[in-house]
Amino acid sequence: MSILYLAIGLIAGSAGIYGWFQMEGGKRLKKIRERNDKEITKIEKHLKDLEHKSATAETKLREKIVDAKNQALDIINEAKKEENERRQQLSKQEQRLISKEDLLDKKASDVEKSREDHLAKMEKIKVEEEKLEAIYKEQEKALSKITKLSKEEAKEMLMTNMEREYKDELVVQYQKMEADVKEESKKKARNTIVQAIQKIASDVTSESTQTLVQLPGDDIKGRVIGREGRNINAFEHLTGVDVIVDDTPGAIVISGFDLVRRYVAKRSLEKLIEDGRIHPARIEDVVNETKEEVNEMMMEFGEKAAAEMGIPGLHPDLIRIIGRLRFRTSYGQNVLKHSMEVGYLTGAMAADIGLDGQIAKTAGFLHDIGKAVDHEIEGSHALIGRDILKKYGLPKEVIHAAESHHEDVPFESPIAILVQAADAISAARPGARRETLATYLKRLKDLEDLVNEFGGVDKAYAIQAGREVRVMVKPDEIDDMAAVKMSHDIARKIESELAYPGTVKISVLRETRAIDVAK
Repeated sequence: MSILYLAIGLIAGSAGIYGWFQMEGGKRLKKIRERNDKEITKIEKHLKDLEHKSATAETKLREKIVDAKNQALDIINEAKKEENERRQQLSKQEQRLISKEDLLDKKASDVEKSREDHLAKMEKIKVEEEKLEAIYKEQEKALSKITKLSKEEAKEMLMTNMEREYKDELVVQYQKMEADVKEESKKKARNTIVQAIQKIASDVTSESTQTLVQLPGDDIKGRVIGREGRNINAFEHLTGVDVIVDDTPGAIVISGFDLVRRYVAKRSLEKLIEDGRIHPARIEDVVNETKEEVNEMMMEFGEKAAAEMGIPGLHPDLIRIIGRLRFRTSYGQNVLKHSMEVGYLTGAMAADIGLDGQIAKTAGFLHDIGKAVDHEIEGSHALIGRDILKKYGLPKEVIHAAESHHEDVPFESPIAILVQAADAISAARPGARRETLATYLKRLKDLEDLVNEFGGVDKAYAIQAGREVRVMVKPDEIDDMAAVKMSHDIARKIESELAYPGTVKISVLRETRAIDVAK
């Protein structure tokens, strides 16, 4: 029975287990089926979407194909239209070329006809020329028989007679024209110069080479000299001047060509006399102090001169150099006063003839700037001035006027010529410059010697302080035309070889004397 119950239990357990497995398997199968149904539904939906997209894409493709065909048709139609237009243009050009070709053919025909007419006329002219040549030859033969002269001899005789007949008249006319031109030019130049001079009112400033220092008493002279001359030697060494202590009552003379040194010496000596302490150490202190004062004075002089001239914007170092010209002389004439006068004259003349008056005034004012340092730098003051003005950036017209006013370089502008003229006017004014007798006589002798070098000159005299040269020529060697030419040649040679103030008039005199004796 136990075994039976065990068997029945096993069978019942197996049936229960089988039933459980059947139930669980059904659930899983159901889940699998549901999941598969979802996947199938999703796939079917995706397939429907693909079919829809495919249909849409096919529709768009068909539309693009249609558009492309339409565009292709438009391009073809446009190309055909352009082709028709070009064919029409080519047709018109062809017609035009045909017309031009016909016209050229016609012109060529006309030219050929004109050429034939021209050749025919040339033949006629040639025949006429031959006839005229024959007539001329017959006339020459007849004239030769009558005059018994050849063609060349008759021509030479005719030219000689005409030259003899009209030579004097030609000389007179030439001299008259030359005199008229000179007179007119002189009037215009004189008017311009007079107007320029009237616009300025500057005194003639002449400087000497000595300065007089007044003393409170003669007893101070011994203190100035010092024991064994140590004070005066120290003073002369520090100032670079000569101190002359002589029997002149109440005065000491300071001598030197450099105005700066003379001024420093004068002011230093006055300070020492006023102070009363005169010994080498004190002299050195006073001289150095005075030099500093003079440097400041140079700046003040330069600024004042530039302001009076109305020339702003100059470099401070250039203004200091301008101030140094106040202590510089040329033949006794103060260079700063001379420079200002030249600036005024140049500016006035330039304005009168239509040039830039401001540039001209600046060029005249700065033309002698090189004289401020020409004792320190080798070379012509004109070229030194050029370098200074270049350094401080002045206009090229101003630089050229400085370098050319003594003709170290050729003139390139009218302003440079005006500067030279104004320079000569300022220097030549009465009393402006002192000239030694030896220099004066040498200038006159050089003038006469230069003229005597010309062939045919008998005598030459420099008169009116060298302002005129009268030349006596040999009448048998120099005729009237040669005398006119000689005056020009002498003037050009004087301009190129001599230095002179103002102008020099050349008068060539030719005299023919016929002398006979009645017996």
